[in-house]
Amino acid sequence: MLIKVIIVLTLLVIVGSLFSALFFLSKDKSGGERTVKALTVRIGLSITLFILLMLGYYFGLIGHPPI
Repeated sequence: MLIKVIIVLTLLVIVGSLFSALFFLSKDKSGGERTVKALTVRIGLSITLFILLMLGYYFGLIGHPPI
């Protein structure tokens, strides 16, 4: 159950980072340093989430729902 909560929270942080990058892209006219940083954080979190999903499946913490 804990792994599922961590996965959902990570997804929410990824979406938040994506929207912050969109906000910085629309408001910052001088440069895109904050936009690039927000997108870099999103990519790092996405890779972390993928690894978490793979580990959760490997160790049997997440899997196929019962039919």
